[in-house]
Amino acid sequence: MRQTLEAHRRYLAHRTGGRRAVLSYADLSSYRLDGVDLSDADLTGARMAGASMVGVKLARAVLFGADLRDSDIRRADLSGADLRGASLRGANLSGASLVGVDLREGRIALQDRNDGFRYLDHAGGPGELSFALLVGADLSGAQMTGASALAADFTDADMSGAQLSGARLIKAKLDGADLTDADVAGADLSGASLRRAVLIRVDFSFATVEGADLSDALQAAPSAVFVDDRPLGQVLAAHESFCQSGGRAGLPAKLASVDFRPLESLKRRKLSGLIAPGSILFEMDLEGVELQGADLSRCDLRGVNLRMADLRGAKLVDAQLTRADLHGALLGPLQIGQGRALATDFTRANLRHADLRRAQAARARFLQAELSDCRLEGCDLVGAELDPPAQP
Repeated sequence: MRQTLEAHRRYLAHRTGGRRAVLSYADLSSYRLDGVDLSDADLTGARMAGASMVGVKLARAVLFGADLRDSDIRRADLSGADLRGASLRGANLSGASLVGVDLREGRIALQDRNDGFRYLDHAGGPGELSFALLVGADLSGAQMTGASALAADFTDADMSGAQLSGARLIKAKLDGADLTDADVAGADLSGASLRRAVLIRVDFSFATVEGADLSDALQAAPSAVFVDDRPLGQVLAAHESFCQSGGRAGLPAKLASVDFRPLESLKRRKLSGLIAPGSILFEMDLEGVELQGADLSRCDLRGVNLRMADLRGAKLVDAQLTRADLHGALLGPLQIGQGRALATDFTRANLRHADLRRAQAARARFLQAELSDCRLEGCDLVGAELDPPAQP
């Protein structure tokens, strides 16, 4: 195996002695392949049940009919891989990249001297995703037509543009998943949980959604938003004028549960002290915005561009910040008087896959916050309030 991996490494580097790894029908059950680069490898029909493959690279690999049951494939790169007919029952794919992956049904027929052709079957059947964990996985553009994913967990997964026609997602957990432009014709979502799921341009007309929980699901943005009969843009302009004039002009805004998406951008706007709990700013451009001391608790800030934003002292309790870009943002305390400071509060916020590289988050509060796969390189966390590490 070591020789095969070394030859494959040379193959990928276009060096002499290189040879593509062909491990079709190999028994790799319970192998430890963490971090190994098997991009473009042929693993057709391979048995890899229970294998540890954390961070493995399997981009464009052929895994047709492979047995991956109960394997640990967290944070792996499977982009463009051929997983037709593969059994992933109970596998952990949390945080994995499955962009454009092919998860459709498929079966391998093997020739037997005595019985002629027979199907290669794994327990659970081909194209099996039941009970698999795909929390925070990137399944954008994935081909999942006819796939079986009973009780699978797709929490906060990116499934935008995925082909889910005829898929069996009975009792699956899709809370916070992004299903923008997904094809769900003929899909069975009976009893599925789609709380806070993004359902922009998703047509359920020919899908089964009996007993599904669609509470707080995000639909397409309205064409315009009015607050007390005034256009939202005017209300924000008045608040910005209030901030810039030190209260001598304009009016402070209170915008609870408002959908900001029709504005598309608040880039570099001066909106300090904005009161907007429970509002929707999904995938908006807020680069360099000034929101010091703002109340953004329970806000939908998923995929938002907050690069270099000033959020000192902001309240972001229970906010949804999955895949938000906070690169270089100011998240430290806001001085409000002699010896008094207001901490930026991310209590119970969801920051899964958020980018906090080079952010200034000294003394910020992250109690009970979801920080899985959050990028923290160069982030200043001196004095930050973090939950103690879990005990083994």
